[in-house]
Amino acid sequence: MLFLCLKTILYFFSLILPLLISVAYFTLIERQILAAIQRRQGPNIVGFWGLLQPLSDGLKLFLKETILPKSSNIFIFIFSPIFTFGLALAGWVAIPFGNGIVLSNLNMGLLYIFTISSLSVHSVIMAGWSSNSKYAFLGALRSAAQMISYEVSMGITIISVILFTGSLNLIDIVMAQKNIWFCIPLFPMFIIFFICALAETNRHPFDLPEAEAELVSGYNVEYSSMSFALFFLAEYSNIILMSTLTVILFLGGWLPLIDCWIFKNIPGIFWFTIKIIFCMFLFILIRGTLPRYRYDQLMRLGWKVFLPISLSFLIIVSSILLSFNGFINIM
Repeated sequence: MLFLCLKTILYFFSLILPLLISVAYFTLIERQILAAIQRRQGPNIVGFWGLLQPLSDGLKLFLKETILPKSSNIFIFIFSPIFTFGLALAGWVAIPFGNGIVLSNLNMGLLYIFTISSLSVHSVIMAGWSSNSKYAFLGALRSAAQMISYEVSMGITIISVILFTGSLNLIDIVMAQKNIWFCIPLFPMFIIFFICALAETNRHPFDLPEAEAELVSGYNVEYSSMSFALFFLAEYSNIILMSTLTVILFLGGWLPLIDCWIFKNIPGIFWFTIKIIFCMFLFILIRGTLPRYRYDQLMRLGWKVFLPISLSFLIIVSSILLSFNGFINIM
């Protein structure tokens, strides 16, 4: 029993440490790509090619003074970033990196991740309300409304994948794509899911909760030093998590596109990493090219466009699958 606990703890830290390093250097890559898009210099002073810039930023935030607003609810104010960061790490427990390479191979793994993603709304509301600031509270309300709106369409796209596989286990979902990736037969759902992932992580063009022009950074405006850093780490960890979930649900996970002897000799973790990096690059590219939505446009897109389309496609998919299964039973 003790050996099993030590093994679990060791595996957990072997998962968390690379994740934190990935988050740190994802911020550097994002700043370099945005600088290239805008034809300017990115971070290039601290270390060779700016490779020490994320460590420098982390040290700066760690050494800064933590300021607690006098009129805030101190306990909830401090607890909110910790809760947010904990949820961001908890989602990775059920993520498989290969066939059997997973910390907890849950039969309800997809439902678990979706539940963890839904809980992050509470931390945002707590942060905005406990700050006792109009700007922070307005940003929190915007974020809650946005996340709830796009979670509906995201859930419907996930149901389509479940209908194809008949399982909520993430490894089973990947192995069901051995012949064809789900992004091909479920292409409209794939596009809707990726756009909803942008809205769920408050990324451009759906970064209304953190709109600097009118809300001065949104729900985390009163936070500083490590409390702000925890929100920052949680946001970028969720971006990597959503990219990973996109790869697992629609891009075949660690499976190559073509099942031939050349690709079989390449480790699955290589394909998995390449696909995740591609999705993360799309997050950065969208931020550097698209303008921000107006809030009424954002809500209209979620409720009047994505919801009817996803529901219609779900009905079509379920009808085809039922008809096909009925035909097989007759034969």
